[in-house]
Amino acid sequence: MIDFSCIDVDLPYSCDDTFKSWLTFVITNEKKDLGLISYVFSSDAYLLEINKQYLNHDYFTDIITFDYTENDIVSGDLFISYERIKDHSIEYEVDLFEEFLRVCVHGVLHLLGYKDKLPADEQLMREKESFYIQKYVSRETYSI
Repeated sequence: MIDFSCIDVDLPYSCDDTFKSWLTFVITNEKKDLGLISYVFSSDAYLLEINKQYLNHDYFTDIITFDYTENDIVSGDLFISYERIKDHSIEYEVDLFEEFLRVCVHGVLHLLGYKDKLPADEQLMREKESFYIQKYVSRETYSI
């Protein structure tokens, strides 16, 4: 099951069943099973407090992933700053919706065990993100 909530932000997108199906596809395509994933979209300020409290980091970030995956059952809490998504779309000169998709799938990829601290790991992560975004975009009937 995939849940979505917002704290102190409004998303311009609807995270409907098609969006959930896409995220589920990512998990099943990686040979894992969906457990419970909760997406929480928030402001920079809210995510900064989580970053300080739980990770002892005093800086803004676009996503914080709490991984509860056990064996092949993928579960976790994904806290995402919508403000960071907007800023990154401008900074990297990419479409806002594409950046939204990238951050959402990035969190799932972390739950699937992908890392991004080393250059080779980061490259693989970017390749996986792009691969799955392409799978999403190819669904012509979907619009958020």
